Amino acid sequence: MNRQARSQWVLKWLLPAAASLIIGCVLLGTLHWAAAKTDMVAEARQRDLVRLIVSKMQASVAHDQESATVWDDAVRKTGARDLEWLKSNLGDWMHTYFGHDAAIVLSSDRTPIYEFIAPSDNALSSDDLRGAYMPLAEALQKRLAASDTEGVTDRVLSIGESDLAYVGRRPAIVSVKPIVSDTGDVEQQPGEQNLHVAVRFLDQSFVSDIGKDYQFSEMKFEDDAPKDTEHSFVPLTARSGAAIGYFTWRPFRPGGSVMKATLPAVGLAAAVIFVAASLCGHAIWRRSTRLASNREELQHLASRDPLTGLSNRAHFSNELAARLGAASQNQSHCVLFIDLDRFKAVNDTFGHPTGDRVISLVGQRMNEIMPAALIGRIGGDEFTVFLEEADGEVATAVCQQIVQRLRQPFEIDGAHIVIGASVGAAVAAGRADPSELTRQADIALYHAKAAGRNTFAIFGGHMDELLRRRRKLEHDLRLALETRSQIEAFYQPVYSAEHKGLSSMEALARWKHPEEGFIAPDIFIPIAEEIGLIHELGAKVLEDACSVMADLPLISMAINASALELCSDGYPLRVLSRLAKWNIDPKRLEIEITESLAFGEEGRSDRNIAILRNAGVGIAIDDFGTGYSSFSRMQKLVVDRIKIDKSFIDAMQGESKPLIEAMINMARAKGLKTTAEGVETDEQSDALVALGCDSLQGFLISRPLSRAAVIDLYNETGKQIFTA
Repeated sequence: MNRQARSQWVLKWLLPAAASLIIGCVLLGTLHWAAAKTDMVAEARQRDLVRLIVSKMQASVAHDQESATVWDDAVRKTGARDLEWLKSNLGDWMHTYFGHDAAIVLSSDRTPIYEFIAPSDNALSSDDLRGAYMPLAEALQKRLAASDTEGVTDRVLSIGESDLAYVGRRPAIVSVKPIVSDTGDVEQQPGEQNLHVAVRFLDQSFVSDIGKDYQFSEMKFEDDAPKDTEHSFVPLTARSGAAIGYFTWRPFRPGGSVMKATLPAVGLAAAVIFVAASLCGHAIWRRSTRLASNREELQHLASRDPLTGLSNRAHFSNELAARLGAASQNQSHCVLFIDLDRFKAVNDTFGHPTGDRVISLVGQRMNEIMPAALIGRIGGDEFTVFLEEADGEVATAVCQQIVQRLRQPFEIDGAHIVIGASVGAAVAAGRADPSELTRQADIALYHAKAAGRNTFAIFGGHMDELLRRRRKLEHDLRLALETRSQIEAFYQPVYSAEHKGLSSMEALARWKHPEEGFIAPDIFIPIAEEIGLIHELGAKVLEDACSVMADLPLISMAINASALELCSDGYPLRVLSRLAKWNIDPKRLEIEITESLAFGEEGRSDRNIAILRNAGVGIAIDDFGTGYSSFSRMQKLVVDRIKIDKSFIDAMQGESKPLIEAMINMARAKGLKTTAEGVETDEQSDALVALGCDSLQGFLISRPLSRAAVIDLYNETGKQIFTA
């Protein structure tokens, strides 16, 4: 072979072959390095996710406990050793609703009062449980005795002790919480509180659920760390630092998969190596995209409330801090705190599954109201919202929408459920401290609740003044009742729908403050209930009403009774003794109560209602339709009259008319009388008469009158009273 031929062979074959070999080696080395790096990152992320899941589960168990341990009823029922109640609320329910595997209620000397263990293949003994929770219980009692409140916040309601430990031969989260009063009305000595223990096992179903939900291959719990390199692991570490076991799995290694898929391409000729590299790069991109998508999905699941799909507490807090930190100086924003009103009554009346459906529907409505906002569910019936580019005017409009929309009924399985919401708002401009802004919203929420609920309040400097004014009102109300001055009864006439004549009266409490004038009942009556004066207030109105009935022998009278009054043991005796004192027939008195009281949902109320009705006193449901009525529940109704709420009367020209007609027909079928409240126009009056309503009451007919004005009205009618 001559020199020219050798040069041609080198140029045609040797150099291309060498170039192909070098390129192939570089490519192979690069692929190997990238695959190894990708596998390391993916495996590290999987380990971080497992640690996060265990940490969130540990915090969740303690948070779940507070739904039942921070509760006056729990303190009382535990003290009374009501085992059936404990079983329903601190045992079985914690298992069915939260998935806890065991629950123990301990007395102050750490002796078990009640013990629940979920059935399983590995039977547990009381000694197994005691060995796991006793050190935590001892530590918690020492903290309680020392009045330690470290870790308690607006959302963490009580201190607790939690650890990872073996229960028998199974690893578990063990959490101990004190059973304490939610209102502070039940006195407890520090260190003498009863305790609640919750156990959640970390093997078996827990491990399999993690593997299934987060796509971990061969997920297991092992006593020892794996020795091979094919499995990844995370140790479960107790507070002492000791590992109680390991979660192991076969990690997803996208880099290795890519490497195997591209090895055949490396062996191709130099002519196609660039094409193979391009395909390889494309494959890496696709697999990386899939990995990133899976990671985003996992992060989404870890940051969302499972019931509503809204942000959970941790995600909302992180996002709030990030957005406030990045806000410009001229940018206004708002934080809202939303607390559902009467939601506990929904759970008590219809059960927790229905309550969950209500929570889910509330989340949907809030997404409809604020589609661009950051919305979080931070507790059972508590929500938070962050509005960007929102000043005070926008915040007010949004709060009004929330209150209005959440007052609209929820139709669930034929039940007409009305709850409502209280909203607190705080507005700031520029970068703001998230803790301070949420604190201000929380204070505003308190003021909204104090204003009668189903309303909203926006934080401002006047909040301190409002608190001071409320304390002054409490003092002045006590003084007014002690001196028997300022408080008087006014009487609103009720007219027969058929005859348009006077039918009866409703006695209403009015407070004429010497400095502030008339104070609305929806302000001072809740105060009277909260500070324990409602019995005295109710007794005064009853006394005044009886005196009017004594002077006007043909008039019947209605009075309102709160839940606190009607559930007290001596209420029937107080009412009947007043009637006897004034020599008044009990049939002339009607007591107006709420729907929940009428259905016997307040403990002793059903017994007291029966005593009063047997004596001849009539019972009416006030504001009917705003509570939890249904057709099936109406069959159990033991009252004499229903009073249709003003909100339905106001909307008679719209969707409320068929509802009012249904209420009247139901009442008529049960032999009950009906009264329409808040009648203000002739159109409303005519429509109600046409529908068959028995009585009408409202400003169209008469405003509440003083005693003297009532006597004049009685005399003007010629003492002609129509029954209705």
